Formats: sequence, C-alpha cells, structure tokens
Amino acid sequence: MIKLHNKYFKPFISEQEIDEAVSKMVDEVLADLGDEIPVFVGILNGSFMFVSDFVKKYPKPCEVTFIKLASYEGVKSTEDIQRLIGLTQDLTGRTVVILEDIIDTGNTLEEVHRIFKNENVKSLLIATLFYKPEAYKKDYKLHYIGIEIPNKFIVGYGLDYDGLGRDIPEVYQIKTTQHMTNLVLFGPPGAGKGTQAEFLKETYNLVHISTGDVFRYNIKNETALGTLAKSYMDKGQLVPDEVTIKMLNAEVEKNSDANGFIFDGFPRTEAQAKALDELMEDKDSNINAMIALEVDDEVLVKRLLERGKTSGRADDADESIIRNRIAEYYSKTAVLKNYYSAQNKYFGVDGVGSIQEITERLNKVVDAL
Repeated sequence: MIKLHNKYFKPFISEQEIDEAVSKMVDEVLADLGDEIPVFVGILNGSFMFVSDFVKKYPKPCEVTFIKLASYEGVKSTEDIQRLIGLTQDLTGRTVVILEDIIDTGNTLEEVHRIFKNENVKSLLIATLFYKPEAYKKDYKLHYIGIEIPNKFIVGYGLDYDGLGRDIPEVYQIKTTQHMTNLVLFGPPGAGKGTQAEFLKETYNLVHISTGDVFRYNIKNETALGTLAKSYMDKGQLVPDEVTIKMLNAEVEKNSDANGFIFDGFPRTEAQAKALDELMEDKDSNINAMIALEVDDEVLVKRLLERGKTSGRADDADESIIRNRIAEYYSKTAVLKNYYSAQNKYFGVDGVGSIQEITERLNKVVDAL
C-alpha cells in the first residue's frame, strides 16, 4: 500500500497486466489499419506512459502528436474541460487514433470529438487503456479497450492524485476505507470469549458480529436470507457459505462507518476465511488479526463444570461432552491457525488469569496492530 498526500492506495493492476493489455490493443489496431500510416494522438497529461509503450510496440510506421486537456480536480472528474495544448498539424484525410489513458464519464472524450469535428479526418478511432463502464455517460463508440475497471479512483502509469503518482509503473486503487481494525476472535468453550468480545467492542468502538446472533436475527425476522438458511437447516443440511457470507455482508453494510469489526463464530474453515478476506477486500479493508484465547484443557473443563451448576446448559454439566466440544474446537481451528499464521496474523493470547489481566493482554495485541 502507498500513501499520496492524505490518501491511501492499494495495489490494483500490475506492470505485467498493463503490458499485456497494451500489446493486445496494438494487435487490434494493427489488424484494422494494416499498412496505413495512422496518427496517434495522446491526451496529456495522463497518457504519456501509455502512448510511449504503445508506439514502441507498434511495428509499422506511424505519427505521434499530443493535445492537452484537463478535467480532474482531486479525485473527481469535472464537467469543465480545459484545452491547454491544441493540434498543430493538418490531419485532413488521415486516420487518427486517440490514445487515452482512462475513460470514465466521457466528458473529455466529448471535447475530443468536438476538436476533431472540423479537422476533416478520414476516421477517428478511440483507444483507451482503462475504461470505467459504470461511470460512462456518453454515446461515443470506444473502438479499443485495454482493461475494464470499477468506478474507483486509480493512480499510477501516468495517472495522478493532485500531481503525485504519475511515475509509478503499476496502477493503484484508492482505499475508500482509510482506517479500520477487523478481528477474528476465537476461543474454546469456557475461554471467556463472549466477555472479552464485549470489552474489545467498548474499548475500540468496534461492531461485534456474532454469526449465531446474525442467523437468529435473519430467521426470526424472516428475511430472504433467513428463510433460505432455515430451508437448509430444516432439512438437517449445512447452510452454504455463500448464504452466510451474504448475511455478514449485510451486517457490514449496515455499519459501513464503523471503526472495525469483531467476527465471532466465523470463519470455521479455510474456504470461509478466504471468503471473508474477499468480503473485506471488497470493502477496501482486510482482516488484521485472528486472536485466539489459549487455555489449558483442564482449566476449561473445570470452568465449564462450575458454570454448569448455574447455567442450566446440559452440555456444561457432562465432562465427556465438554471434552468432545473442546476437541472439536481444536480440530476446526487448527487449519485457521495455519491460514492466519501464514499471513502473520495469528495471535495467541493467554486466557488464564483474572478477567482484567486477560483484557490487558488482548488490548496489548490490538494496540500493536
């Protein structure tokens, strides 16, 4: 990740992907023009890298010129297009290929068409390396497109943010969520995970998302996802990960301005962990840490048997059931420990001691993230 001025940007399109897209566009233009000598017109400032790489790859004679237009302020494309450098040669009867770095709203493209309306060119072809279909509001045909991208601000490979970033050889995408702390909290039965989740929630102003609570809410309120999940549960089947992720996504969307999230009860498998990573990536965020409370089995058994005297839960009163629950926890979380350890995101925290002591240990981990 990089920082330009006051904004953070994440890696988006690699040098290799850009190079492959440029090569593809060269081949397409060449197939259409054959031996004709075209005039390539770059739109400054952003297209200088694209034009340079394009004409270096173009294997036949060509001419190159530039016009300079300005339409960006900060991270937004404006309606006001300024022509700073115009055409200086006669293009009558020539085939002109516009080489644009990016087309989003199409406002700049509209000005380009206006400029060439009276130039009496043989044909005007539009080639853009990057294209935002969600943002495009015009009817002009785009003849050659390198890479279609979402409607998010990008920098690099000639594109800038308030003057910075044009020199970067790859492309970065703005992080719309600039600062967020997201935790996956684990702990075996009796580890005190629920208690500590509440403390973390209050201390760091995080949103606690318990998978069990989310399921109960959706089923009770008969949401579309709740009804779908119940249909599987009524048949004794596992609810597909896709349904669970959609429920979690809805909870994240409800709290889009949160400082971060505590995920409790999810993920349970590596596939679910990857799905959660994709969900947070889509929100321009990520999982910062898996924090697991670590408690000796005998301590857990003692705690749960003691709790069983007042909880009324049958599974807290039978030692063999307790030990099976603990064994199941370790079998399920072992693969997740490996998954997050490989990303240097696994943090085991001693879960033995007073509630305050355990809380202080957890806070120390979160404070260091």
